[in-house]
Amino acid sequence: MLISDFDYELPPELIARYPAAERRGSRLLSVGDKFEDLWFENLPTLLRAGDLLVFNDTRVIKARLNGRKETGGKAEVLVERLESERIALAHIRASKSPKPGSRLLFDAGAEAVVAGRDDDLFLLEFSVDLLPYLDRHGDVPLPPYLERAADNADIERYQTVYACDPGAVAAPTAGLHFDAAMLAETLSLGVNHTFVTLHVGAGTFQSLRDEHIEENRLHSERVLVSRDCCDAVAATRAAGGRVVAVGTTSVRALECASASGALQPYAGETDMFILPGYEFRSVDALLTNFHLPQSSLLMLVSAFAGRDRILAAYKHAVREKYRFFSYGDAMFLTPAPLS
Repeated sequence: MLISDFDYELPPELIARYPAAERRGSRLLSVGDKFEDLWFENLPTLLRAGDLLVFNDTRVIKARLNGRKETGGKAEVLVERLESERIALAHIRASKSPKPGSRLLFDAGAEAVVAGRDDDLFLLEFSVDLLPYLDRHGDVPLPPYLERAADNADIERYQTVYACDPGAVAAPTAGLHFDAAMLAETLSLGVNHTFVTLHVGAGTFQSLRDEHIEENRLHSERVLVSRDCCDAVAATRAAGGRVVAVGTTSVRALECASASGALQPYAGETDMFILPGYEFRSVDALLTNFHLPQSSLLMLVSAFAGRDRILAAYKHAVREKYRFFSYGDAMFLTPAPLS
């Protein structure tokens, strides 16, 4: 398979650069035997009592810092992951890459020493505890395709209402559509909820480098799938309900924890790359946003619902002027028919 097999034309004006006025104010394209144009508030009509919604409860940190090198040049830091309270792996954008042992200077007297490199990431040792410092002095790390700086509204809206475990530098965007009332409504219908954690990295926006898909490798991300989640999935399946993943990150967490065949508690890393031909073990339906052309996430949803059906759905969405990407509209997918 080639990257070009997962391409589509997207007019730039369909990229959602700001969120909808209300979380549930987005549209929802149901992709099953046919396409059905809905609104997100219609989601409960696609669910059944006994289904299980699986949410990713990661919390986006204010991972972007503007600083300077001790020589005076500007340095923009994007924290990729926290290794400890004061150590992080980060992307650095500067006129020249800082050398090991050099210092970066930030607001309020904070400093970071460049301790080494890990491929394209820098290992930074900070002089302050990083999470509270980022919360006070960092900026929301909006996706690059939004082509704008974060504003005050993004602090709330680029975060799910159930986010609780800090560590992501990109939001699990399918969950952004849920408000407290929608969560309560699904529960009242007999739809159960459970949670996984996958700390989404900035690599989710990086382009694949090799035209031959199988030659690419994804960034590694931290995952936690609890015993409670595994029990909820097992009980749902035993009762004839569906496991509905909210977002591709929930899919990757569940499928990573199902690698041995049965879903088991898991705490560790995953660089799982799901491509067409993959046999899903733990997911029966998927709620997701519209993804970038030629991206690994477009390949994942193609594996789940069928490439031709996904590309036809995207063509329909473009024609009907759906809003795309992180702040855009959503899709509800059922699996591709067995061939």
